Parts: sequence; structure tokens; C-alpha cells
Amino acid sequence: MASSSVWTPQENKLFERALAVYDRDTPDRWHKIARVVGSKTAEEVKRHYQVLIEDLRRIELGNVPFPNYRS
Repeated sequence: MASSSVWTPQENKLFERALAVYDRDTPDRWHKIARVVGSKTAEEVKRHYQVLIEDLRRIELGNVPFPNYRS
């Protein structure tokens, strides 16, 4: 079932929960996570994870500025 690359807050929450259940050593990890999300393919789930990891890497390297919050 193919879908757009837009992820809803609900899909993201399901994705996060599934990541906590299915670690990197889980056979067919991306298919299992896609089944939990329900509206994404294994490839879409894997790509979403790769983007997340890249975002975290950039944050850790200081390449993402902190927002300027007003008090």
C-alpha cells in the first residue's frame, strides 16, 4: 500500500512505539513497523527512520540552530 511521504502525528506516534518494540536485530523489522503504522510501506518506514537519524546527527553536530523563543 503506497502512500504519500507526509506523516500524520498519529502515524509518527505509531512509528515511535514500533521502533521501541522492534530493534535493529529484529528480522523483517521494517515490514513489522510498517504493519504497526498501517498506512506506510516498509520502504517508506525505512526512509522515515533514515531521515530521523540524519536529523539527530545534525542536531548533535550543532548544525541545527535553537529556536529563538520569547519569554
